[in-house]
Amino acid sequence: MAVSYKRLWKLLIDKDMKKKDLARLAGVSNFTISKMGAGNNVTVEVLGKICGALNCTLDDIMEFIPDEESREEAQNG
Repeated sequence: MAVSYKRLWKLLIDKDMKKKDLARLAGVSNFTISKMGAGNNVTVEVLGKICGALNCTLDDIMEFIPDEESREEAQNG
């Protein structure tokens, strides 16, 4: 099962924020945000900081994708 942060990127667009703004506001590194951009796992602590900074819940920033869908998503970019 893979993790998708598409909801987070859409939320940033809706709030007219850049990824570097999020990193600064949440107190996480740009590297961590880059990892999320690549679809890599991050700690629950990081997710909590992001949710606190954006005043949202985990459901607002991420979702789990079953393996079959994640393979299709990776192939389609």
